Amino acid sequence: MAKNLVIVESPAKAKTIEKFLGSDYQVESSYGHIADLPSKEIGVDIQNGFKPKYEVSSDKKALVSKLKTLSKSADMVWLASDEDREGEAISWHLAEELKLDKNKTKRIVFHEITKTAILKAIDHPREINYDLVNAQQARRVLDRLVGYELSPVLWRKVKGGLSAGRVQSVAVRLIVEREREIQEFKAVASYSVTAEFTNAVGKSFKAKLSKSFNTQKEAEDFLNKSISSQYKVSDLETKPAKKSPAAPFTTSTLQQEAARKLYLPVGITMQLAQRLYEAGLITYMRTDSVNLSQEAMSAAQAEIKKSYGEQYAKSRSFLTKAKGAQEAHEAIRPTDMSRHTVNIDRDQARLYDLIWKRTIASQMSDAELERTSVKIQANNHNELFAASGEVLLFDGFLKVYLEGNDDDEEEQEGMLPAMKVNESLQCPAIVATERYSRPAPRYTEASLVKKLEELGIGRPSTYAPTISTIINRNYIEKGNLEGQERPYMQLVLKSGVVTSQQLKENTGSDKGKLVPTDIGTIVTDFLVKNFGNILDYNFTAKVEQDFDEIAEGNANWQTMMSEFYNTFHPNVTEVEANAERESGERILGVDPESGRQVSVRLGKFGPMAQIGEAEDDDKKFASLKSDQNISTISLEEALNLFLLPKILGQYKGEEVEVSNGRFGPYVRFGNTFISLPKGEDPLDVNLIRAQELIDQKLQADAPIATYENMPVQKGVGRFGPFIKWNGLFINVSKKYNFDRLSQSDVQELIQDKLQKDIDKVIHHWKEEGILVEKARWGRSIITQGKLKIELGKEVDTSKLTLDQVKELIEKKSPAKKPTTKKAGLKSTTKKK
Repeated sequence: MAKNLVIVESPAKAKTIEKFLGSDYQVESSYGHIADLPSKEIGVDIQNGFKPKYEVSSDKKALVSKLKTLSKSADMVWLASDEDREGEAISWHLAEELKLDKNKTKRIVFHEITKTAILKAIDHPREINYDLVNAQQARRVLDRLVGYELSPVLWRKVKGGLSAGRVQSVAVRLIVEREREIQEFKAVASYSVTAEFTNAVGKSFKAKLSKSFNTQKEAEDFLNKSISSQYKVSDLETKPAKKSPAAPFTTSTLQQEAARKLYLPVGITMQLAQRLYEAGLITYMRTDSVNLSQEAMSAAQAEIKKSYGEQYAKSRSFLTKAKGAQEAHEAIRPTDMSRHTVNIDRDQARLYDLIWKRTIASQMSDAELERTSVKIQANNHNELFAASGEVLLFDGFLKVYLEGNDDDEEEQEGMLPAMKVNESLQCPAIVATERYSRPAPRYTEASLVKKLEELGIGRPSTYAPTISTIINRNYIEKGNLEGQERPYMQLVLKSGVVTSQQLKENTGSDKGKLVPTDIGTIVTDFLVKNFGNILDYNFTAKVEQDFDEIAEGNANWQTMMSEFYNTFHPNVTEVEANAERESGERILGVDPESGRQVSVRLGKFGPMAQIGEAEDDDKKFASLKSDQNISTISLEEALNLFLLPKILGQYKGEEVEVSNGRFGPYVRFGNTFISLPKGEDPLDVNLIRAQELIDQKLQADAPIATYENMPVQKGVGRFGPFIKWNGLFINVSKKYNFDRLSQSDVQELIQDKLQKDIDKVIHHWKEEGILVEKARWGRSIITQGKLKIELGKEVDTSKLTLDQVKELIEKKSPAKKPTTKKAGLKSTTKKK
């Protein structure tokens, strides 16, 4: 038995650290938190100083028992969880649950997983920092109180199954308010004018008129006036300029830049960064700091001089500007500056490359530029054309890295030819283009993180889970609209003649952007109306500052909780008693056929349209389509919903119907459902078109082969081409020609799949209908009928007995309750 037990958060980190410590050290993982507030009760004793009730979850009990046994046998226990507040709380829970002797327990922290850092941490242990623990407790308890008290209010006043959260609800509010800005924005057209000029030696460049025109007539008049214009350079200014590199990465700037340059969602970026950190390749990835240690700056300087030359090196220190920056003491950087690339998983390698370049560039020389501005005047009017350009004299940090930008419209400056004042210029063409003003863009994941950081809301560890939460709870969704075509005019003056043409541009696309759902908008409106202080941006930022004060030992967490709760709880009680229900109802007009009111609102099964009023006995209902929402649907669009489902006729002895479903519009052929192609309106589908779709479906589903006397079909799904046999879906790799699968190909694919399924099985008790098999991410899963239980990585499934498995199933099985069937809004004539 090793004399020293080291407990870290993750098994990957444990493996890396074990390489650096000798045989006297045994490194084990806690797999994150071992204790937390209970999931089925509030778990906070409000009357007794907001004391939290922590419990070890059932899937962690075996692990805690193991760690307790190991800790009793060790001479010294080293708590080596992460250095932020969550990590400190994990160490505290370990000390409490394992009942560690203070004299045999040491707390160590390190910013990077390298041999030097680990050994240095062992040489400089400390005790648990209870100020950090209390700051984490304050956040956990406050968020639990907000969630547990607000959510039931939403169930009663809006819709069942909803939830609210201190940070998540504010993030949704930002997105809802941006969407309203966009909906209320009125685009204004104007004409911008660009001219092509050529100097005496035939070098051409473009310049823009310093004003724009409000109407097509004004633009035409200007072009007609310019037919006889002669041009010369009226002003020319050349001056030196410099560009400086951006600071090394913090958590939020890494998330933003990985989104811009690598197109990675925030959550994926953090997963990749976690793996790089645990592999010892980068420093800790949850940090507000842009600071680099002196050793890191010296290493960067050495690598720059070696790889690029002395003139590229410039040591720099950066100051942290983020509100309440506190989590760690150094920016995200490589642990070894001489390692330019890493030969690992592609996405991890790309992220490492980004971090290395950003860090190295931050310690490099400024880029030196020569910036030129030119103004051009005509002989017969006073409007000036202007152009600017730059010449790179010394690339400096640009040799390695240039920071990305969120502005899609930003124009890059090019080079201008050599010119002098009063030089005559030729003008081969002038173009006046109609342009529309644009609203503020919808948030992306990256720009939302940037906004939250600017407002001081949340902390590095909260951004990714906050975005995941609001998407998973259907308050926000990723947009998928391609946009729509909008005509615009373009006028061209060329060879003394003005011509015009109408062109088209795409506008209104929200692909990949964050868009609020109806439920997200309605919940936000209700919370803002009734809990304005909780949804207030300044209040939410102030709470974060209070957490910082607690972490620094300047405030008592229970006092802060008491001050918050004494205002919050009476507000909840008052809203429960007096607030009206919120459905987001919007009256659209009158049904011309029946003369009754048409409205849209949130119903039990989601957004819906209604013909008739609440007291009517024969109201009609229809669900809104997935691409429609309560705030923008028109009367005509709502009435069209009541035209479906529509019977088209008979084909091959089966009834053919067109309708809308939860996965979009479809044609029903007997018991077969065929999705309409993207963009096709179900109201435009007639029987002939339906027959075409049916024939295509029947042909696609026709067997391509047989195996063991059962048909084999093929298709293409979200994960690519596949074949289907005996209820199995089998992916077809690129080594096969999917269009020409032979009988031997089919046989090989099926046999490989069956063998893999056999290899996955760990236990199979057929008489009990219980299967234990390998699942993803190193975990295993127990299946019995429809019940699935995912096991923690720490569970040794090979040693599980049938009795142990039955015990797990018994704990996880839902209590038997009378069931009632819930019907969706299928019939448009169903009474409420």
